[in-house]
This record gives sequence, C-alpha cells and structure tokens, in this order.
Amino acid sequence: MPHIGPVQAKLLIEHLGDATAVFKAKKQALEKIEGIGTVRAASIRHFADWQEAEKEIAFIERYKITPLFLGSEQYPRRLFHCYDPPTLLYYRGNAPLNAERVVAIVGTRYKTDYGRQLTEALVSGLARYNVMVISGLALGIDAIAHKAALKNELPTIGVLAHGLDKMYPAEHKTLAKDMLRQGGGLLTEFRSKTAPDKHHFPARNRIVAGMSDAAIIIETDIKGGSMITANLANDYNRDVFAFPGRTTDAKSAGCNQLIRTNKAMLITSAQELAEIMRWEPTHPPVQKIQQELFITLSAEEQKMVQLLKEKDSLPIDELNARSGLSPSQVAEALLNLELQQVLAALPGRRYRLN
Repeated sequence: MPHIGPVQAKLLIEHLGDATAVFKAKKQALEKIEGIGTVRAASIRHFADWQEAEKEIAFIERYKITPLFLGSEQYPRRLFHCYDPPTLLYYRGNAPLNAERVVAIVGTRYKTDYGRQLTEALVSGLARYNVMVISGLALGIDAIAHKAALKNELPTIGVLAHGLDKMYPAEHKTLAKDMLRQGGGLLTEFRSKTAPDKHHFPARNRIVAGMSDAAIIIETDIKGGSMITANLANDYNRDVFAFPGRTTDAKSAGCNQLIRTNKAMLITSAQELAEIMRWEPTHPPVQKIQQELFITLSAEEQKMVQLLKEKDSLPIDELNARSGLSPSQVAEALLNLELQQVLAALPGRRYRLN
C-alpha cells in the first residue's frame, strides 16, 4: 500500500486492533491517528489492488508457507517490540521463532581463515547452551554460521532480502534445503517475485538484529553490512559483541571500531558470551571418543585434555601456568594431541577440544 510502511502499519494496528478494522475505518478516523494524516488515510481508503493479494495467498498455499501477521501468536515477540517490525512475515520451516535463546551471527562476505575459525569455534561452544542461530544466509561468515549450527545440531534461521520463490545467492540452495531438513527455517518480509535489490538488505538486517538476544559480529570492514546490523541491534537495545582482530587487518577494522566506541563488547569465546548473558548450560559438552581414551595418551597429554574440558578454549599461556609443566612439555603435548585430532588450534594461540 503506498505511503504505509512498517512504522505506520504498527500504529494502525495498535489503534484499531486488526487489519479488517483498518480497512473499515472512515477517513476522518484514520486522519486523527498521529503519524497517519490526510495522504496516508486517503491511500488506505482508495486501496483496491486485491488481485495482487489473492495471487500472494495462492503462492503461500501452494508452497506451504506460513504467513505471520504483526501481533499473531507465532510472530517473533522480540521483533514485535521493535519500533518498525515487519507487518507481515513469510516463513518456511519448523524452528521456533520465539526460542528461549537467540543469537545473530554476522560478518563479511569476504571472510578470512581467522573469521572462519572464530565462527566455527563460537557455534561449537554455544551448542551446550541450546541457542538458535540467526543470520542472513549470505556468502562468507553468514553461511559458515548456518553450516556450523547444522553441524552442532542447533536450529538456524536464514533471513532473506527477497521473496521465497528464489534463493540468493544461488549457490546456497543446497544449504537452505539442509536448514529446512534439519529443523531450521527461512524467513522474509518480502513477497514472491521480489528481487534481492540493494536497498532490501538493510531491511533484512533489522530483522536479524531485532529477532536476537545478542548480535555477534565476527569480521567486518568499517562500512560493511554487518555494521548496519550492529547499529540496528544497539538501537533495539540488544547486546552487541565483537571479536577483535589485528589493527592492520581491514576485515577486522569494523569490529575493532565497534569495540573502541563502546558499541560492542569484546569477546573471545562462547563461554565469555554465555557468562555475560548469564546463560547456564542446558546439557554438558559432548565428549568425543578420543577424549576418553586416556590409556593411549601420555600423562602430559591427559593433563592438557583435562584442563581443556573445563572451558571451551584456553590460551597456551594459561595452559602453561595451570598445568605445572614446562613450556616445552606443553608444546609437545599440544602438538601430539593436535596430530591425533583430539584438539584444535585456534587464532591467538588458543586451543579447544574437538
């Protein structure tokens, strides 16, 4: 409807109760609603494009899409309390949109190996806290976050900047199918035949930010789309976190700026995030078979495994200090464990169990 966006739609629903009442209201009553006025009231009263609505209903029914109108029972409650929630959402999938714990994980399309490792370690660490992972199903960090969620059996939702009749980028068709098959979902506010135009992505980003309890920025340039998500999350009073990077790395410049300007809290692991959010584990971490076969490990290697069991990851300095072993013994034990695929080396000389 011309001149009626998400903000005005929310005003109308709050004043009149539902969509039927909006269309039945007289022009004078509509004009009196603050933020509507004469032009918007006339737009409502003169609306007659019902054929387009019927086409969309047919599309929804054909592809078993769930339409979620503003304020309905299944509508994401976190999003509803934003000042500009989508009036109508189109949803495919089974993941609960009102899960107890929801994190948005976003970052650059042009990720580095550092960003990939951070994302995979973060999602792996969050598995024991039973969170839902939301992202934009874009290339780079977004896709890695979705894939890591699937690997760790966490529900994950991709928010799209186009209609559900297409997939952008096209190479993510298989990933989208995997997400749906494993209990995730695809969500958009754009109706069918809507192309992924440039100006749709900031609108998509507000959904990613608004649906989350915390937004986590992995890697981004200062002008990256993830910076828009971070600023929107701040506007919505969401907790924002960022992983720091080297001062010379352009892909970490945005994260470093968010931290420096106090727009994001610095984190280095999933455990730090959980502690700040005051999340208690819902189940103990899954122990891999290799971790139980201590009979095949030396005393020094067993010591490393035991220390790493206590936290999601530890830096080598802390392993040196807490183990009581010499630096050379620690280095040798870590190398052997890495070769046996019992643990993984992370950026910043940190280690975690596989």
